Amino acid sequence: MNRTNWWKHAVIYQIYPRSFQDSNGDGIGDLKGIISRLDYLEKLGIDAIWLSPVCKSPQDDNGYDISDYRDIDPMFGSLDDMEELIAEAKKRNIRILLDLVLNHSSDEHRWFLEAKKSKDNPYHDYYIWRDGEPGKAPNELKAVFGGSMWEYVPELGQYYFHQFSVKQPDLNWENPRLRQEIYDMINWWIDKGVGGFRMDVIDQIAKEPDQMITINGPRLHEYFREMSKNTFQRADLITVGEAWGADTERAKLYSAPDGSEFSMVFQFEHINLDQIPGQEKWDLAKLDFIALKNVFEKWQKELNGCGWNSLFWDNHDCPRIVSRWGNDREYRKESAKMLAIVLHGLQGTPYIFQGEELGMTNADFAIEDYKDIESVNMISERRQKGYDDADILHSLHAKSRDNARTPMHWTAEKNAGFTDGTPWIRVNPNYTQINAQENLEDPDSVFYCYQKLLALRKAHEVFVDGDFTMIGKEDPNLFAYIRENAEETMVVLANFYGDTIARPAIEVINGRQAVCANYADEADVLRPYEARMYVIGK
Repeated sequence: MNRTNWWKHAVIYQIYPRSFQDSNGDGIGDLKGIISRLDYLEKLGIDAIWLSPVCKSPQDDNGYDISDYRDIDPMFGSLDDMEELIAEAKKRNIRILLDLVLNHSSDEHRWFLEAKKSKDNPYHDYYIWRDGEPGKAPNELKAVFGGSMWEYVPELGQYYFHQFSVKQPDLNWENPRLRQEIYDMINWWIDKGVGGFRMDVIDQIAKEPDQMITINGPRLHEYFREMSKNTFQRADLITVGEAWGADTERAKLYSAPDGSEFSMVFQFEHINLDQIPGQEKWDLAKLDFIALKNVFEKWQKELNGCGWNSLFWDNHDCPRIVSRWGNDREYRKESAKMLAIVLHGLQGTPYIFQGEELGMTNADFAIEDYKDIESVNMISERRQKGYDDADILHSLHAKSRDNARTPMHWTAEKNAGFTDGTPWIRVNPNYTQINAQENLEDPDSVFYCYQKLLALRKAHEVFVDGDFTMIGKEDPNLFAYIRENAEETMVVLANFYGDTIARPAIEVINGRQAVCANYADEADVLRPYEARMYVIGK
C-alpha cells in the first residue's frame, strides 16, 4: 500500500482503557484486558487502536495529566504489558496509537516539582509563570474546568498558567529545551513500535496568555512542523491533531499532503450544533440539522485533495451518538446503523469509539453517580447559581463525558463481563439487552453493519478519493450525498428522523441493490431512520 496514504483506507477504534476490559478484578480496565479482546477487534476489521492516555498519572483528569511520559500507570499495567500489546496487535495488522498530552503535564511531573523549587531552577522555564500577589491574578482568563487560569505559588510569589485543572500546568513551548525533551520522548515511543499519536488539544500549545491568546497562537504551525520533522517523519505513522479551534484553512495546514504537520485533523465544528450559541455545552438546544449538513459539506469539499479529515460521532469527550442524534428507544438499532452509514461514506478516516459498534447508549445515572471532573464541577457551580437538580441532571444525561466512559458491554452477565470486581464507575443498566455477545449472535446487529462498512472502505477507492455532492441540502429530514471518481459512484440515502419520507429519485441507483442498508427490504420511501448505501461501477 502507498506509504503516503495507507491511513486514508484505515479505520481507527478508540479505547478508553479504564472502561474497556479489566483483567485483574480491581474494577479498572487495563492493557492485559485489551490484549484479551484483540480478536474481537480484528473481527470488526479495524486498522488501529487509539488508546486514551495510559502513561503514569495521578488521574486528576483521567490520565490527561501525565506525570511520566515514559512509563505506564500501574492501574493499566506495565511497560512490558504495553510492549506485549503492541506486538500482539501487530500480529493482527492493528497499530497502537498513543494519546499524547503535550499542552500540559501533571503538577506531579518531575519537571514541575523542580520548577516550583526556585525561579533559577533550569526547569522553571518549562512552564509559564508571572509575578503577582495573592488574589490578584495576572488577567481574567477562566479555566476550562472552572476558576481562574492562574494559580498562585506563595513560596515563589508567582502564578503559573493552567488552561484546565490546577493540577495540569501548561508547558512553555517557547522554551527550546522543553521542545527537545518532548521530541526525545516521542522518538522513544516510536522506537518501541507505536503506530502513531493522537495529540490532545494540540492547537493550544502556542498560547500567549498576556495577549489573552489560548488557542491558534502565532507560532502554532512553526511548532508543528518542527515536531514533525524531528519525530513523525522518521516512520510511517498515523498522526492526528485534535483541534477544537480549527477552521478549514487551518486544517489544510494540519493535514497538508506533504506530511509537514500531521496525517489528519480532528475538528469539532459539527459537534457543537446542539447547544445554545455562545453558551456552555450544558445549555441544550435542538440539533440544527441543516447546519449539520452544511458543516459536513464544507469540510468534505474544502479539504478534498488538499487535506484530510477525521470522521467521528463519538469519543471519550462526547455523549453516545445514538442517544444524542438518533433514537435510543424504539429505533435504536436502525438509527445507530443510519448514523454509521452516513458517516462512513464520507471522505476522511473514520473513528469508532468503544461500544459505538454495539449501539451503546447514554447512561441514566443519578446525580451522585457522576465521576468526571467536568461534570462534578458543573454540578457544584450550577447548584450555587440556583439551578435545581432536575435541570442539572437533564444536562448531564445529555452531555456528560461519563456517558462515553461507562464500562464496555461484553455480555449479559454481572457487570457486563467487564470485571469480576466492583467497576470504577457504574455499568449502564441496559447492558443485559445491549452487549457484544448479543451483537455477535445476531446477523442483523449494529456490529455487523459496522463490519460491512469497514470492509467496503478497503474494497472501494471511491471512499477515499470520490468527489462529494450533497443532495437535498434544505430537506429537513434527508441526509443524502453522492461520491464519485473515474471508476465508481457511491450514493448514500438516509432518513435522519422518525417519519417516513419520499425517497429521492436518483437514476444511477435504479434497479441496483444496496451494498449496506439498515432495513432488509427496499421500499419506494425511506422509513424511520432508514439508510442505504450503493456503490456502482462505471
